[in-house]
Amino acid sequence: MKYVSTRGNEQNLQSAEAIIAGIATDGGLFVPTEFPQIDMDFIESLVDLTYQQRAVKVLRTFLVDYTQAEIEACVNGAYGCDKFDTQKIAPLAEVGAADVLELWHGPTSAFKDMALQLLPQLMSTALKKTGEKDQIVILVATSGDTGKAALEGFKDVDQIRIMVFYPNGGVSKMQYLQMATQPGSNVAVVAVKGNFDDTQTGVKKIFGDQDFKVKLKAKGVQLSSANSINWGRLVPQIVYYFSTYADLLQQKKITLGEKINFSVPTGNFGNILAGYYAKNMGLPIHKLICASNTNNVLTDFLQSGIYDRNREFFKTITPSMDILISSNLERLLYHVTGGDTNQIDIWMKQLSSEGKYAVGDSYIKEIQEIFWSGWADDEKTKETIRKVYDVDQYVMDTHTAVAWQVAEEYKKATGDLTRTVVVSTASPYKFNDSVLNALGREIKGKDEFALLADLESFNKTKAPAGLAQLRVMPVLHSSVCDKETMAAMVEAKIK
Repeated sequence: MKYVSTRGNEQNLQSAEAIIAGIATDGGLFVPTEFPQIDMDFIESLVDLTYQQRAVKVLRTFLVDYTQAEIEACVNGAYGCDKFDTQKIAPLAEVGAADVLELWHGPTSAFKDMALQLLPQLMSTALKKTGEKDQIVILVATSGDTGKAALEGFKDVDQIRIMVFYPNGGVSKMQYLQMATQPGSNVAVVAVKGNFDDTQTGVKKIFGDQDFKVKLKAKGVQLSSANSINWGRLVPQIVYYFSTYADLLQQKKITLGEKINFSVPTGNFGNILAGYYAKNMGLPIHKLICASNTNNVLTDFLQSGIYDRNREFFKTITPSMDILISSNLERLLYHVTGGDTNQIDIWMKQLSSEGKYAVGDSYIKEIQEIFWSGWADDEKTKETIRKVYDVDQYVMDTHTAVAWQVAEEYKKATGDLTRTVVVSTASPYKFNDSVLNALGREIKGKDEFALLADLESFNKTKAPAGLAQLRVMPVLHSSVCDKETMAAMVEAKIK
C-alpha cells in the first residue's frame, strides 16, 4: 500500500514518508491507494482485546511499512494507562437507551488526544526508519482542541518543534489557558487576528510557499502538520470505530454483522471521515450522521452538493466546529470520484478563487447513501444539554449535544431505528460557562475555576486534574500576529 496526493502529483510514498511530509507538495492530502478489507472474523477477534491490542490490529492494515514491533511500541507509548483516566481509553457510556462514545479521557480532555498521543510516536519512528536528519517543524491551526493536544503530544520530542496558531478570541477560556500555559522546550503558541478559517488558510499558504520551504531546507528544517490533513492524525481515529463495534458486541447489544450508525459533531470533517474509512474496510456501518452548528456549510453541502463558504461566520458555544473550510472533505471527494485528481484539483482551485464549487447530482447522491446531515444552533444545543441532564443526569459538552440533537432529528426524519452511537468529543469541563448556562446556573462574575467547581456539583465525574491545575500555571505564550505575517512568525520562532 502506498499513499498519493488527492491532486495528482507524482508522489507515491510509504506511510512513514507521508506522515513526515504531512501534506503533499501540490497542496493535496495523502490518501491510501486502497481500502484494506477485513471480514467478520477480524471484527470478532477484537472483542476480547484491550483498546491497545485493537489499535495494533487496525493500524497494521494501513501502516504496512511499520513492523509489528514498531506499531506496538507506538501504541503503548500513546495509550499508556498513565495518560488516560480509564483503562478502556474510549469507553461507551450508557445514557438512557443511548450509547455515547466518550473520546475525552486523555490528557487534554478532548478527542484529539486519541490521535495526537499516537502521531508523535508514529512520526518519531518514521524519522528513524527513513533516516531523516532535518529538524521537523510541526505547524498547527486549531479551533481549540487540536492545539493543546498537539502541544502535549509533541512537547520535548527529539528532532521536532511544534508551533500552534489559534484565532485570537476564537477559543474558549479553558482552551486558551491550556495552550498559553503549555511548557516544553520545543513549543510555540501564537494567536492570529482573525477566525479559524483565516488561521487554517494561513498555515496552508505557508505549506504551499515553495520558496519559503527551500529557504528553510537550506537551514536543515522542513515543515509538517499535526492537523487532520496529516494521514498520521487520521488513521488513529479509525481505530475507535472498530473498538466501539467490538464493545457493543461484547455487551451483547448487537450481533456480529449488524449495522450501526454514528452521529459525529463535525468541523474539519476528519473525525467522521475516519468512520467512512472504517465502513469501506468492512465495518458494518449504516449511516454516518454529520452534525454541524450554525456554521452549517457541511450540512448544506451534504444536502445540495454545493460547497459554499461565502456566508456569515458565527462564533458559537461549539467553537471547535466554527469552521467554513472543512479540509478533509477533499479526501472523501477523491474516493467518491474514483481518484479523479484532475477534478479534485479543479474543485479546490474554485474553492480558493470563488469560495464555492458544485460536485453534481451523481456524486452527491452517492455521498448521501452514506452520510446524513443536520445542524443545531446555540439555543437548541443548550436545550439538549438541559433535557439530557433532566432525564438521565448525564452532563455533556456543547459539541456532544449537537451530535445528540441531530441524531434525534435523523430518527424523526427517517424512521431509522438502527442503533446509533453519539460521538462525544470533549469533556463538559472544557466549556464550563456554556454547559452551566444551559443547566440554568448563574455564571456572571465567576472565573473559569469557580465554574469548574460549580459544574462538579452536577457531574458524576470530577473535573480532570489537567484542567484544575491551570489555575496555578503561568502563562508562557502571548504572541499575536496578523494572518499576513504568519510565515514571518514561523521564521522568527525557529530562530
